[in-house]
Amino acid sequence: MTATDRSTELITVAAQAAADKLAHDIIAYDVSDVLSITDAFLLASAPNDRQVKSIVDEIEERLNKELGAKPVRREGDRDARWILLDYVDIVVHVQHSEERVFYALERLWKDCPELELPADAKATRGKAAEHSREQAAADAEEMRDLGGELL
Repeated sequence: MTATDRSTELITVAAQAAADKLAHDIIAYDVSDVLSITDAFLLASAPNDRQVKSIVDEIEERLNKELGAKPVRREGDRDARWILLDYVDIVVHVQHSEERVFYALERLWKDCPELELPADAKATRGKAAEHSREQAAADAEEMRDLGGELL
């Protein structure tokens, strides 16, 4: 069994919405052969809690506006470190970058086929690592500046 056309449509709109809100490392898996509860997972991440929430809000709004889809369940709002949107046909996971690395959902689903995503969503691959490198460089620069001021 493969993901339905409806699931693919939901994934495409959700992935584009996430990309528009600058999500990192967007990927989707067809899990229909291994799970009976849903057809597909969409994974995305962001470097801070506020952006996680913003991405989720945009996905929810676009799926409702463009496809008339509303989640049957939304979890993780309080901490905004990992928010899950359950649309029955698809499940969307938007995680803080640290949670994404720690839980490594890609490892769990790597044997499932990837679903085709819009070009904007594909272009987000590797953005989390790039952001981490930039942040580390900025932190190192700040420490050097701070060290000079202390002398």
